[in-house]
Amino acid sequence: MANKIKIAGLVLFIIGAILIILSHFLGWNNINAVNFGSVTLMIVGLITYIAAYKKVIEEK
Repeated sequence: MANKIKIAGLVLFIIGAILIILSHFLGWNNINAVNFGSVTLMIVGLITYIAAYKKVIEEK
């Protein structure tokens, strides 16, 4: 189960990064909700990934 959560964290991080890249190319740089949302997705994804990785290590 922790492996699935780890993958979900990685997916959240990647979606946030893609959203930042798209906002740059589509000219959404001045929309704060997009910027804060994508950064929040990346932070939540990173924290989820790290927490799930620690749980996987503890299970072994």
